[in-house]
Amino acid sequence: MIFCSLGQLVQWLQNHLLPCPLKYLTGIDCPGCGFQRSVIALLKGNLKESLHLYPAAIPFILTALFVAVDAYRGIDNSGLIKKTAYLITGNIMLISYVIKLYHLYA
Repeated sequence: MIFCSLGQLVQWLQNHLLPCPLKYLTGIDCPGCGFQRSVIALLKGNLKESLHLYPAAIPFILTALFVAVDAYRGIDNSGLIKKTAYLITGNIMLISYVIKLYHLYA
């Protein structure tokens, strides 16, 4: 039952992807392009494809989950863990975006 529901959710998500306004207007991928497809690949259990589509998806999801839990439980009083997670996730986003643009226009 759960797997059937997950399969239906994945199918629904694949049919309802949000278009990127920056790519629509300029033809250039934004730093978030690939995130939706990466999450769908994760839901399908395809880690390698997910990392290929958007390397920052897993760190972003983990950071978001930690921030949500911290807001509820108050785990990180100093904010150091959140700041570190933000920096790591942001750097992965930036580096993967620069690499994507380099391969696209080189």
